[in-house]
Amino acid sequence: MRIILVFTMVLLFQFGFGQTSVNYSYVDNKMATIPENLTTTTSQIADYINSNFTSQDEKMRAVYYWITSNISYDVPNMYEPNNLDSPQVKIANTLKTRKGVCIHYAEVFNDIANKVGVKSYIISGYTKQFDQVASISHAWNVSQIDGKWLLFDATWGAGFIDGKKFTKKQNTTYFKRSPDRMIVNHMPFDYLWQLLNEPLTNNEFISGKSDTVKPKMNFDYNAEIEKYEKLSDADKAFEASKRIEKNGLLNNLISDYYNLKKKEFTVLIQNKSVEKLIAITADFNAAISDLNDFIMFRNKRFKPTQSDETLKRMMQDIRDKMNKCKDDVYNVGSVSPENASNLNSLKRAILAGMEKTKESEDFLKEYLSKGLLGRKMMFTNLK
Repeated sequence: MRIILVFTMVLLFQFGFGQTSVNYSYVDNKMATIPENLTTTTSQIADYINSNFTSQDEKMRAVYYWITSNISYDVPNMYEPNNLDSPQVKIANTLKTRKGVCIHYAEVFNDIANKVGVKSYIISGYTKQFDQVASISHAWNVSQIDGKWLLFDATWGAGFIDGKKFTKKQNTTYFKRSPDRMIVNHMPFDYLWQLLNEPLTNNEFISGKSDTVKPKMNFDYNAEIEKYEKLSDADKAFEASKRIEKNGLLNNLISDYYNLKKKEFTVLIQNKSVEKLIAITADFNAAISDLNDFIMFRNKRFKPTQSDETLKRMMQDIRDKMNKCKDDVYNVGSVSPENASNLNSLKRAILAGMEKTKESEDFLKEYLSKGLLGRKMMFTNLK
């Protein structure tokens, strides 16, 4: 979060917590009296909101009001947001300490919003004030209220920083912010979340000047969000990285996030490959078990006696399973260096299994080609 200086205080006096035309006094008063013992988890807070309000608009006001009135900005940890913590850990620590930086505000907001039935996402980006770009990244939220996407920044709605001190002062400036107003000082790394039909480039946002020579673009963000929601996590990261790169890697904040998305894509693909690897290993173990059973059956001179067709089907089933394992293992995709040796070992094991399968298959083929006496003689020479 960019430090909000004294000028922000002026904004707060101008916009106070009552800026919007809708009268939310009932919602605010109700959330101001929520019992303390019902605020230790997001589920408790969401349950309270759901039991007292019915419309999505009122519920989102309740979420925004509670967070901005109860969470203080953690100035000492502004540059150390503990991004390695899971969302669950971030949320738990924030509710326990009642402190956090922008990502903590956004995580709590996002979790409660989704639990009250309002689709919500966390947006990562950077900000600008007084024509100066922030030196650290920022996080805020987007929520779909009654089919319309609107923007929220509970961090900037909770108060302001003057020097190294946070002053709590609620405001509605960033409650249900429209995209055209949010883009003035909030720039998503991924232009999808600008929610604009003509997204700004990073150069336009930073310079404050329109690029008159850039190609005209009619970006249907509603349709694009619908597509985004149907993608796998890996594909979401991949598509986001393409949009981020397209919009210009003009500073370290953008480049770092771009690299993070590429790494996220790689890790997710590798994790998916590991899942495939585990599944193929299980299939191969099943095929080997069937092969061993067949060999044991063969060593017992195919007793109890089975029809030739049954023996053929048994062998065919084993061969099909081995072939599937071979096809699958060579289509696993990229794996981490730590799992590369496991993948190679599995490939070798499958090839060895296929050789053993071929040996049993050749034996059965010869066995079935002989008469009764010839079949008995084969077992005499069997090792």
